[in-house]
Amino acid sequence: MLAWSGEAPDGSDMPYLLAYSLGDAAGGTAATSAAVEALLENNGLPVGGDLVDGTARPSLPVTLLVQSGTAVLNLAPLNAQCAAPEEWLAAVAERGYAYLVFTTRPWPQGEPGKPVDAAALRDFAGAEETLTAAAHIVLPARSLRG
Repeated sequence: MLAWSGEAPDGSDMPYLLAYSLGDAAGGTAATSAAVEALLENNGLPVGGDLVDGTARPSLPVTLLVQSGTAVLNLAPLNAQCAAPEEWLAAVAERGYAYLVFTTRPWPQGEPGKPVDAAALRDFAGAEETLTAAAHIVLPARSLRG
């Protein structure tokens, strides 16, 4: 999973999250894509369908926790986390939500723990085949309160 921010149509920063697989499951990329699609569909997140507004659906089975500079995504049985850049943290604090793109399209080059070139991220995340093979969710950001 990767976090970044970019300018939204309203002129302010939008915090984005991109969740994807590496395509390395047994059975290869086709099996991995099918498994991710089943995970999303079984949780009421349509692939290639309408935008899901999680701010209006408190019972949505996917959550986003933002804590100590980290974005944590929970979608049973999956938990994913990534370090979030300062501009993403500022944008999610201002808006109260992030725009999640959870794609069934594998991205083997997006290995966890390795830096991702901005152009490579733009090319993958902005590709029509990535976006049409994805669930799109406006996901409320929660934090631990102390």
